[in-house]
Amino acid sequence: MNNILAIIQREMNSYFRSPIAYGLMAFFGLITGWFFYVAVAFFMQASMRSAMQGGGGPMSVNEYVIRPMLMNVSVIGLFIIPMITMRLFAEEKRSGTIELLLTSPITDIQIILAKWISALLMYCAVLALPLINILVLFAFGKPDWKPMLIGILGLVLQGGALLAIGTFISNTTKNQIVAGVSTFAICLLLWVLDWVSSFESAAWAKVVSYMSVVAHFEPFSKGVVDTKDAIFYLSLIFLGLFLTARSMESLRWRS
Repeated sequence: MNNILAIIQREMNSYFRSPIAYGLMAFFGLITGWFFYVAVAFFMQASMRSAMQGGGGPMSVNEYVIRPMLMNVSVIGLFIIPMITMRLFAEEKRSGTIELLLTSPITDIQIILAKWISALLMYCAVLALPLINILVLFAFGKPDWKPMLIGILGLVLQGGALLAIGTFISNTTKNQIVAGVSTFAICLLLWVLDWVSSFESAAWAKVVSYMSVVAHFEPFSKGVVDTKDAIFYLSLIFLGLFLTARSMESLRWRS
């Protein structure tokens, strides 16, 4: 456990001692801040229009502001995650410090878990920025906090799954750019697999659609926890870390 914590501390220091963390947080905060402003402005205009026309009850803040925000944040994560994971192992290989890790009294599983956990912590730190915007809603209204927490849980699970894939890809190359572009391509593919369900209803299309990460995040954005969606993300995390372990084992044999 101490070995894992030591590597996590080392990785987090490397993030915040470079412009990576601050650049990601500034970019994420700017984009999500704009999305939040647009969502709130649309909600206010729609509420006023509904009141003037003698509409029904008050509009849902969760449905018109929080849920769109969570969906937008999950999309932006496609660009953020490759930037977080591209250096995890690729930088170690480029600088030659991977040999020190492999010859140290640390198991491959400890190294992989520490790298993945540090990436997940960095991702959660970036996610904290849009949460500040959402918390403002509680000062002026009464949104339902339970669906919001479930949506955040979905974001963390989805991010953890894609980060595990990025960890594996970073372990297959010493070039950070290659690792970042490859991770983005795989994440984007997993995102758009659901599109096939819009024009095809065959069994193979249902299987392909099931592999889409967005299809499993949508229930979370609605405040619904479905066991199959949680299992899908956890399985993807296990697969990514398992492939990373096999890649590390192959690296040891070659070295």
